[in-house]
Amino acid sequence: MMVRTAITRLVAVAVSVALSAGVTTAAQAAPKDDKPSAVEIKGKGISEPIVVRQADEPRTFEMLLTEVDWLAAARPQTSAPKNDKLGDKFTLTILVKDAPSLIYDLYPHAAGGPRAYRPAKQPSGKKSAGWFYGRLSMSESLRLSGAPLEAKPDVVHGGIGGGVGQDLKADVDPVESASEVFTEVRRLFLLNGAVLVVILVGLAGMAFLIRRRI
Repeated sequence: MMVRTAITRLVAVAVSVALSAGVTTAAQAAPKDDKPSAVEIKGKGISEPIVVRQADEPRTFEMLLTEVDWLAAARPQTSAPKNDKLGDKFTLTILVKDAPSLIYDLYPHAAGGPRAYRPAKQPSGKKSAGWFYGRLSMSESLRLSGAPLEAKPDVVHGGIGGGVGQDLKADVDPVESASEVFTEVRRLFLLNGAVLVVILVGLAGMAFLIRRRI
C-alpha cells in the first residue's frame, strides 16, 4: 500500500513538473510585441502633443521614426553644444501600445546642422546620455508631421540614413505634366529632323561629286 502511494505521489509530481515546464516554454516562445505603434511630438508652438500613429499614417510614421530609431543603440557622436546654439527643441516619444518606450530631444535648427540628444532616463530603462548629429531631413520630417516649422524643399537625401525633400501630401498636376512631356517630345523630334536633313544634304552632295568625276 505504501509503495503504491509513493508511486502515485511521484507520478503526480512528475506531471506537475512537466506541465510547469510546458507553460514556461510556451511563455518564453510567445513573441513579444514591442514594435513602436506611434510617435508623440512636443515642442515650441505645439499646444497639444501631436501623435502620429502607424495604423493611421504609415508613411509619415515611418518617416518620423527613421529620424530616431537608430539612436537607441548608437554611440554618442559629439559633445554637448552651447544652449544658445541649439535653437528650438522638439521632444519625440516613441510609443509601444500607447505606452512611452523611448524619448529623444531633437534640435532641427542647431548651429552647424541638426542635433539629437538621448536622455539617460528612459521609460524602458536607463541608457547612457549622448549627443548625436541629426539627419538633414529632421526639420522636414517634423514639419510634415505637424510641427510649426518652415518648409525646406531643397532638402535632399543626406545625413544618417538619408532625408526627405518633398511634401508627401502634395498632388501632381496631370495636365501640366502632360504638357511638359509633349514639349520635350516635340523638341526631340525637331532635333532629330534637323540631323536627318543635314545627313541627307551631305549624301546628296557626295552623290553629286561622284557623278561629276564619272
